Amino acid sequence: MNAQLNTALAHWTYVAPLLTAPVNDAQHQTLVESLDALLDAGGADESHPLAGLTTLVGDLVSGYEQRRHPMPPAMTAIEALRYFMERDGLLQKDLPEIGNQAKVSEILSGHRSLNLRQANALATRFGVPISLFAG
Repeated sequence: MNAQLNTALAHWTYVAPLLTAPVNDAQHQTLVESLDALLDAGGADESHPLAGLTTLVGDLVSGYEQRRHPMPPAMTAIEALRYFMERDGLLQKDLPEIGNQAKVSEILSGHRSLNLRQANALATRFGVPISLFAG
């Protein structure tokens, strides 16, 4: 065996979790924290030695999120809001980002549109691009 493979084998128990798809939220969170650390260490730079590992870990995180929280393609802001409300078990009163329950009701019924502040707050809350709510 060559020295590089011997080194990899000696450290495999530490490296393997970074290369394994998460199967639960705890493993996903660990990978997210690892991804943050890789990015902080320079892995976002394509010429950095950690760039390949950063891409692999990012793909594993993204794959888990897409499987765990799939989003239907092409939806309106109201459809997206309804989707997140259903997914997270939220009621109209649980959306202070929009305003009081009456405002939420007006938006969900189509009588009122989300303003930029509301769209930004919802995008931040649900971790999605603002364009999903402001378009």
